[in-house]
Amino acid sequence: MSTKTVFTTGEAAKICKVSQQTIIRCFDNGSLKGFRVPGSRFRRIPREQLFSFMKENGIPTDALESGKKKLLVVDDDEELVELMVDTFSRDKRFEIKTANNGFGAGMLVKEFRPDLVILDVMLPDINGKEVCQRVRNDPTMKTVKIICISGMVEQDKIADLMAAGADDFMNKPFSVEKLHERGCQMLELDVLGGQAAG
Repeated sequence: MSTKTVFTTGEAAKICKVSQQTIIRCFDNGSLKGFRVPGSRFRRIPREQLFSFMKENGIPTDALESGKKKLLVVDDDEELVELMVDTFSRDKRFEIKTANNGFGAGMLVKEFRPDLVILDVMLPDINGKEVCQRVRNDPTMKTVKIICISGMVEQDKIADLMAAGADDFMNKPFSVEKLHERGCQMLELDVLGGQAAG
Protein backbone atom coordinates (compact mmCIF):
# COMPACT_ATOMS: atom_id res chain seq x y z
CA MET A 1 0.00 0.00 0.00
CA SER A 2 1.26 3.42 -0.89
CA THR A 3 1.87 5.73 2.03
CA LYS A 4 3.80 8.35 0.11
CA THR A 5 2.80 11.94 0.74
CA VAL A 6 4.10 13.51 -2.47
CA PHE A 7 3.96 12.04 -5.95
CA THR A 8 5.72 12.68 -9.24
CA THR A 9 3.51 13.17 -12.32
CA GLY A 10 4.44 9.64 -13.43
CA GLU A 11 3.36 8.12 -10.12
CA ALA A 12 0.16 10.16 -10.12
CA ALA A 13 -0.56 8.96 -13.66
CA LYS A 14 -0.17 5.33 -12.58
CA ILE A 15 -2.48 5.79 -9.61
CA CYS A 16 -5.12 7.55 -11.72
CA LYS A 17 -4.58 5.12 -14.61
CA VAL A 18 -4.21 7.97 -17.08
CA SER A 19 -1.26 9.09 -19.17
CA GLN A 20 1.46 11.25 -17.69
CA GLN A 21 0.58 13.88 -20.32
CA THR A 22 -2.92 14.11 -18.87
CA ILE A 23 -1.56 14.69 -15.37
CA ILE A 24 0.87 17.34 -16.63
CA ARG A 25 -1.91 19.06 -18.58
CA CYS A 26 -4.19 19.10 -15.52
CA PHE A 27 -1.31 20.38 -13.40
CA ASP A 28 -0.48 23.12 -15.88
CA ASN A 29 -4.09 24.27 -16.25
CA GLY A 30 -4.56 24.35 -12.49
CA SER A 31 -7.15 21.59 -12.14
CA LEU A 32 -4.61 19.42 -10.31
CA LYS A 33 -2.87 21.35 -7.57
CA GLY A 34 0.76 20.81 -6.80
CA PHE A 35 4.08 22.58 -6.82
CA ARG A 36 7.28 22.68 -8.81
CA VAL A 37 10.53 21.58 -7.27
CA PRO A 38 12.46 24.85 -6.71
CA GLY A 39 15.07 25.44 -9.37
CA SER A 40 13.71 22.73 -11.69
CA ARG A 41 10.79 21.98 -13.97
CA PHE A 42 9.71 18.92 -12.01
CA ARG A 43 6.15 18.93 -10.82
CA ARG A 44 5.13 17.33 -7.54
CA ILE A 45 1.64 16.54 -6.34
CA PRO A 46 0.82 16.27 -2.63
CA ARG A 47 -1.28 13.27 -1.69
CA GLU A 48 -4.32 15.24 -0.51
CA GLN A 49 -4.36 17.29 -3.74
CA LEU A 50 -4.20 14.12 -5.81
CA PHE A 51 -6.98 12.63 -3.68
CA SER A 52 -9.31 15.59 -4.20
CA PHE A 53 -8.46 15.71 -7.94
CA MET A 54 -9.44 12.02 -8.23
CA LYS A 55 -12.67 12.62 -6.31
CA GLU A 56 -13.60 15.61 -8.49
CA ASN A 57 -12.98 13.70 -11.69
CA GLY A 58 -14.74 10.54 -10.61
CA ILE A 59 -11.51 8.52 -10.62
CA PRO A 60 -11.74 5.70 -8.05
CA THR A 61 -9.44 6.62 -5.16
CA ASP A 62 -8.94 3.08 -3.97
CA ALA A 63 -5.48 2.90 -5.55
CA LEU A 64 -4.49 5.69 -3.18
CA GLU A 65 -6.33 4.16 -0.28
CA SER A 66 -5.92 0.44 -0.43
CA GLY A 67 -4.28 -0.89 -3.53
CA LYS A 68 -7.25 -3.23 -3.95
CA LYS A 69 -7.70 -5.09 -7.19
CA LYS A 70 -10.79 -4.16 -9.14
CA LEU A 71 -13.02 -6.86 -10.43
CA LEU A 72 -15.85 -6.40 -12.91
CA VAL A 73 -18.32 -9.29 -13.13
CA VAL A 74 -20.43 -9.28 -16.30
CA ASP A 75 -23.24 -11.82 -16.46
CA ASP A 76 -27.02 -11.71 -16.75
CA ASP A 77 -27.50 -14.71 -14.45
CA GLU A 78 -28.28 -12.99 -11.17
CA GLU A 79 -27.74 -16.03 -8.99
CA LEU A 80 -24.34 -16.73 -10.47
CA VAL A 81 -23.35 -13.07 -10.15
CA GLU A 82 -24.30 -13.17 -6.47
CA LEU A 83 -22.23 -16.30 -5.97
CA MET A 84 -19.18 -14.79 -7.65
CA VAL A 85 -19.50 -11.49 -5.81
CA ASP A 86 -19.93 -13.34 -2.54
CA THR A 87 -16.81 -15.44 -3.09
CA PHE A 88 -14.61 -12.58 -4.27
CA SER A 89 -15.81 -10.15 -1.59
CA ARG A 90 -14.70 -12.56 1.13
CA ASP A 91 -11.22 -11.88 -0.20
CA LYS A 92 -10.76 -8.35 1.07
CA ARG A 93 -8.27 -7.57 -1.67
CA PHE A 94 -11.01 -7.05 -4.24
CA GLU A 95 -13.33 -4.19 -5.01
CA ILE A 96 -16.20 -5.46 -7.13
CA LYS A 97 -18.68 -4.00 -9.56
CA THR A 98 -21.18 -5.88 -11.72
CA ALA A 99 -22.94 -5.40 -15.04
CA ASN A 100 -25.64 -7.58 -16.58
CA ASN A 101 -25.16 -6.68 -20.23
CA GLY A 102 -22.44 -5.77 -22.69
CA PHE A 103 -23.41 -2.12 -22.86
CA GLY A 104 -23.16 -1.73 -19.08
CA ALA A 105 -19.89 -3.62 -19.15
CA GLY A 106 -18.47 -1.26 -21.77
CA MET A 107 -19.39 1.77 -19.70
CA LEU A 108 -18.04 0.31 -16.47
CA VAL A 109 -14.77 -0.82 -18.01
CA LYS A 110 -14.11 2.82 -18.92
CA GLU A 111 -15.20 4.30 -15.59
CA PHE A 112 -14.11 1.65 -13.12
CA ARG A 113 -10.96 0.54 -14.97
CA PRO A 114 -10.93 -3.00 -13.61
CA ASP A 115 -7.85 -5.17 -13.23
CA LEU A 116 -9.89 -8.28 -13.94
CA VAL A 117 -13.10 -8.84 -15.90
CA ILE A 118 -15.14 -12.02 -15.53
CA LEU A 119 -17.23 -12.02 -18.65
CA ASP A 120 -20.16 -14.17 -19.65
CA VAL A 121 -19.95 -14.81 -23.36
CA MET A 122 -23.69 -14.97 -23.98
CA LEU A 123 -24.96 -11.54 -22.98
CA PRO A 124 -28.44 -10.30 -23.87
CA ASP A 125 -27.26 -7.41 -26.04
CA ILE A 126 -23.80 -7.97 -27.49
CA ASN A 127 -21.64 -11.02 -27.20
CA GLY A 128 -18.64 -11.33 -24.94
CA LYS A 129 -16.28 -11.51 -27.88
CA GLU A 130 -17.24 -7.96 -28.81
CA VAL A 131 -16.66 -6.80 -25.23
CA CYS A 132 -13.19 -8.41 -25.33
CA GLN A 133 -12.37 -6.62 -28.56
CA ARG A 134 -13.51 -3.27 -27.20
CA VAL A 135 -11.35 -3.65 -24.11
CA ARG A 136 -8.37 -4.74 -26.20
CA ASN A 137 -8.83 -1.87 -28.67
CA ASP A 138 -8.33 0.63 -25.86
CA PRO A 139 -4.58 1.10 -25.39
CA THR A 140 -5.08 2.22 -21.78
CA MET A 141 -6.45 -1.21 -20.90
CA LYS A 142 -3.55 -3.36 -22.00
CA THR A 143 -3.16 -4.85 -18.54
CA VAL A 144 -6.81 -5.81 -17.95
CA LYS A 145 -7.20 -9.56 -17.55
CA ILE A 146 -10.34 -11.15 -18.98
CA ILE A 147 -11.73 -14.52 -17.96
CA CYS A 148 -14.62 -15.59 -20.20
CA ILE A 149 -17.26 -17.92 -18.83
CA SER A 150 -19.89 -19.77 -20.80
CA GLY A 151 -21.93 -22.89 -21.12
CA MET A 152 -20.90 -23.27 -24.76
CA VAL A 153 -18.06 -25.65 -25.37
CA GLU A 154 -17.24 -25.47 -29.06
CA GLN A 155 -13.48 -25.29 -29.26
CA ASP A 156 -13.48 -22.91 -32.22
CA LYS A 157 -15.64 -20.43 -30.29
CA ILE A 158 -13.17 -20.58 -27.41
CA ALA A 159 -10.33 -19.99 -29.88
CA ASP A 160 -12.24 -16.98 -31.24
CA LEU A 161 -12.56 -15.55 -27.75
CA MET A 162 -8.86 -16.00 -27.09
CA ALA A 163 -8.13 -14.31 -30.40
CA ALA A 164 -10.43 -11.44 -29.40
CA GLY A 165 -8.38 -10.88 -26.27
CA ALA A 166 -9.66 -13.20 -23.54
CA ASP A 167 -6.92 -14.45 -21.22
CA ASP A 168 -8.74 -17.49 -20.00
CA PHE A 169 -11.95 -19.46 -20.40
CA MET A 170 -14.04 -21.49 -17.97
CA ASN A 171 -16.99 -23.68 -18.85
CA LYS A 172 -20.19 -23.33 -16.89
CA PRO A 173 -20.96 -24.85 -14.50
CA PHE A 174 -17.70 -24.25 -12.66
CA SER A 175 -16.59 -23.99 -9.08
CA VAL A 176 -16.60 -20.35 -8.00
CA GLU A 177 -13.64 -21.14 -5.73
CA LYS A 178 -11.70 -22.30 -8.79
CA LEU A 179 -12.62 -19.09 -10.56
CA HIS A 180 -11.38 -17.05 -7.60
CA GLU A 181 -8.16 -19.05 -7.61
CA ARG A 182 -7.70 -18.46 -11.33
CA GLY A 183 -8.38 -14.75 -10.90
CA CYS A 184 -5.81 -14.47 -8.12
CA GLN A 185 -3.22 -16.28 -10.21
CA MET A 186 -3.79 -13.92 -13.11
CA LEU A 187 -3.34 -10.88 -10.91
CA GLU A 188 -0.33 -12.47 -9.24
CA LEU A 189 -1.99 -12.49 -5.85
CA ASP A 190 -1.37 -15.24 -3.35
CA VAL A 191 -4.20 -17.71 -3.51
CA LEU A 192 -5.69 -17.82 -0.04
CA GLY A 193 -7.06 -21.23 0.78
CA GLY A 194 -10.54 -19.88 1.31
CA GLN A 195 -9.19 -17.51 3.95
CA ALA A 196 -10.23 -13.91 3.68
CA ALA A 197 -7.26 -11.60 3.83
CA GLY A 198 -8.13 -8.97 6.35
